Amino acid sequence: MNRKKKINQTFIKKQKKKNAKLHTSNKEKYISKADRAALEANKDQQQDQEEDH
Repeated sequence: MNRKKKINQTFIKKQKKKNAKLHTSNKEKYISKADRAALEANKDQQQDQEEDH
């Protein structure tokens, strides 16, 4: 009984890992507050340059 249980456990563990890789999250990648501020500043600069031309 122990041998069958061990084989089943390893099989189930491998199956769970495969499923976890298949089902990735749709959540966006986290961007830190500082990075968001830098992106916003860069975006503002680009808009200012476009308005000047």
